[in-house]
Amino acid sequence: MSGQTAVFDYAPFLVEAGKIKEFVKALQLENPIYRDIEAAQSAGYRGIPAPPTFTTVIDFWNDRNFYQLFSKFLKINPNNVLHGEQAYEYYKTIVAGDMITAQVTVKEQFHKKGKNFFLLETVYRNERDETMVIGRATLIEMTEVNS
Repeated sequence: MSGQTAVFDYAPFLVEAGKIKEFVKALQLENPIYRDIEAAQSAGYRGIPAPPTFTTVIDFWNDRNFYQLFSKFLKINPNNVLHGEQAYEYYKTIVAGDMITAQVTVKEQFHKKGKNFFLLETVYRNERDETMVIGRATLIEMTEVNS
């Protein structure tokens, strides 16, 4: 794949208030904007907002998910993958009711010290084709066996 761009599309993902509530509970966030539409709208949101890292839910809780990206698309065993780093650029807030599509592009792949590195960029868009978030990640395939 080196030298060429590879693209993987997640299935469209409907952001549900209940899924936001579960995510907020797991993160122990107490802000009422994540649970109450009136509080969210009073704070200037068009609906119940998803917390900034909610895109992780889209990556893993999807009909075409991160594990399929590893095993079927990149042809690597998900059990051998280490998450190297993650960064986000936020353009618009994802809210309950948004239908999010996400496209992952392998920006670069290289081999270093017995490991394969994948530099990924994921663009999350809503149903109006507005860019909501861009995520950039480094994934490392651990190919060496440590004794």
